[in-house]
Formats: sequence, structure tokens, C-alpha cells
Amino acid sequence: MSRRTGQKPTVRVGRRKDGTKYFFFQYWIDVPGQEERQRKTEILGPVKSLKVKATENQGTVPNGLTKSEAERRKLEILSEINSRQYKIPSSFTFTDCVKHYRQVFAPKMLRASTLNTADGHLKKHLEDAWKDVPVEYITIDTVNEFAWKKKKEGLSWVTIKNILRTMQRVISCASKDKKPTFSINGLTIPEKDKLQMRIEKKTKQSFTWEQAESVVEQIKALDSLGDARKQQYSTLVLLASASGLRISELLALRVNDFDFSKSTLRVDESSDQKSGGKIGPCKNAAAYRTVYMLDREGKRAMAKAKEFIPLNAKAADLVFRSRRQGPLTEQTILVQGLYPALDRLGIERDGFHALRYGCNTRWQLAGLAPVVIRQQMGHSSSDMTDHYTSTLSPEQVQAAFESKFGRKIDVLENDGKRETVSIAA
Repeated sequence: MSRRTGQKPTVRVGRRKDGTKYFFFQYWIDVPGQEERQRKTEILGPVKSLKVKATENQGTVPNGLTKSEAERRKLEILSEINSRQYKIPSSFTFTDCVKHYRQVFAPKMLRASTLNTADGHLKKHLEDAWKDVPVEYITIDTVNEFAWKKKKEGLSWVTIKNILRTMQRVISCASKDKKPTFSINGLTIPEKDKLQMRIEKKTKQSFTWEQAESVVEQIKALDSLGDARKQQYSTLVLLASASGLRISELLALRVNDFDFSKSTLRVDESSDQKSGGKIGPCKNAAAYRTVYMLDREGKRAMAKAKEFIPLNAKAADLVFRSRRQGPLTEQTILVQGLYPALDRLGIERDGFHALRYGCNTRWQLAGLAPVVIRQQMGHSSSDMTDHYTSTLSPEQVQAAFESKFGRKIDVLENDGKRETVSIAA
């Protein structure tokens, strides 16, 4: 809440019940602990009698104020209110914002998973640091000081940004204008750290279709899993790599979401991994979509899914479910299946999102239009689709050249002449 500056009220004349006149003016003041301001009336004094007709002096007193004196007294009072040294006695604090966020805003507006993540940010990082700070003092300067403290504690800039986004939402939901008091664009990140963030973004791990097939072979060889789990996890990995679906979307698929005649997947639900896999709405409007599985990888994955789904399965049954018929959780799949398979292959551990990255890259290399990829992936913007473009492996670069120009090598003869030789694939 910012101080109301530049107030220029006019001096007015009022009349009491006994008929006496007085000078007054009105201005706005900040009320301790409240977001709304109140209008205050300041009485300057009685109106002075003038050497005029008696009828014009009715309600005045000899020792009152002239209009000029009343104006001067008004300016003395306003000079303090409008000065830069003026301090608001009290204002809405960050604790007040958090209370409103938890009790009013979040239960109505947020998914359980989003609230769970935000609550972690509040408890671990924000509440102790900002609890009694008036909202108007939460500026980009104080936020930068806080960010640097968190950086020294070992947090990455990505994590710090996510914490500050939670802070912005908490403040904006409780304010009258629904705006935060600072912008993350004003965060002072050293150039070397910015460069490192860009490099990490480019080199984010993604799994190719060939790697996904290798993972499946290793899952089938795990002694710790029964046959049912092996089939379940293998099908999940192939579908994730071929379709690019989020793991939360894969685990919410029902039997009637598969159209094997058209080779499509319908996405209209999502599994909330922060609340035990509870089935609910999708992440955003763009996530509601039909994914076409028409390439070689897609048809291979759909064939695997058709083989996996029992013939007597009901249309509304979850395809991937626990022994108790409830939804699976990603963490269980990672620990029991994906991580052990990656360890056996000597590949750095990563989650199902790496398969989603790999699918996005495969479709780009195949020449699909960006607008098609965006719809297939369920991205809310083209920027997000670009974000999923990671650095290609040398094998992918070589394969892209060979598909465009064929496999050719230059052979230098003894006489210095160069001959291009094509090699059969």
C-alpha cells in the first residue's frame, strides 16, 4: 500500500448547530492494519469577524481566523503528510497477505498440487523472512537482498524465481489492485549466472526413442519386478516417448481415451501427483487435446498399449492403476522401474519429462510445423515449445544431415582430385 501523495484539498466553511462558522478541509489518511484509506476532516478554527455589514458577520467571532490564516494552517498540516519523511503508522503486512491467500484465495482458485508447492515456498523461505514486513516495503531492492541471501544458501536462480513468483501471487491476491509490489524482471542476476542458466537450459537431458526402447529392454530384465509391473512400466515408457504426454496425463488415461482405429489419444484429465495421484482437470486449456500417433514410433507404442489393455477392461477403467485399482504415482514408477533401468544403461537419472523433451525434439527433426507440435504437446505458448528444444546429440545431428543429403564421404586421390562417394544406408 503506497502513501497517497500530492493532496491539495480546498479550505471550506462549515456551520455548527448553534450557527457559528468554522474553517475546515478534508484529506485521506492510512488506517493501521487496513488496506482501505479513510477520509479525515480537519477543523482549522472559527471564522473571524470582519468590518462589514452585521448580517455578513453572523456566526463569526472576533478572535477567529481569516481565510488566508486558515490556508496557511492547512498547508502546515499537509506539508507533513505530503513530505517524503512521512511514515505510514502501520499497513498491511506480508502475514496478512498469507492469511488471505490460504483462507480465501487458494482454496477457490488453485489446484491442490499448486497449493502444495506454494505452501512449501511459504514455510521454508518466505514466512520467517517477511512475516511482519509491511507490503509497501516489499520493493525490488529488498527482494534483491533476499534473493542474494538465498543464493548464498545454495539455491539456484531458477528455484529463487519460483519462490518469488509465489510471493508475487500471495501479495497480488490480497491487494486491492491485484498487482504485486515488484517485478521479477528487476532481479539482479550476474551475467555469468545468466549464461550458465542458458547453457543448462540448452543441455537439458532428453531421451530419444532408441533410448526409450533400451530402457524398456532393461525394465523387462529387472528381477525386482513381476511380469505385470514389467509390462505396465514398459508400456508407460514407450507411450511417454512416442506421444510426449506429461506423466500426469499418462497416469490419468482411461480405456476409452484410446482410439486404435484412428491411432489417437484423448487427453481430458490429469493425475495430481501432489495429492496421491487424484484424478482431476488438466494443467491448462491447451492441455485438453487429441494426440495423433501416426508416425512409426506412435504406431509402435499404440500396438504395445493395445496388447497391454485387457480385452474385458471397462471403458472408464484407468489403464495404468495400482493393485487396489487406484492411480499410480510417478515416484513409485521411477524408483521401481525407470531409475534402475537407466542405471543399468549408464545413463544419468532423469524423470519422464526427459521422454517428453525427446518427443518434442523428434517431431522437430521430422519437420512437423511448430503449430502442430505445440498442439500435440499441449503447450500454452510457442515460447514453451521453443523451451523444449534441447541441444542435439552428435548422432542426431549426423542423422539429420544424412537424411537430407545422404551418406557421402569425400575421398582424396593421389593426384589431389576429390571424389564424392555415396554409401548405401
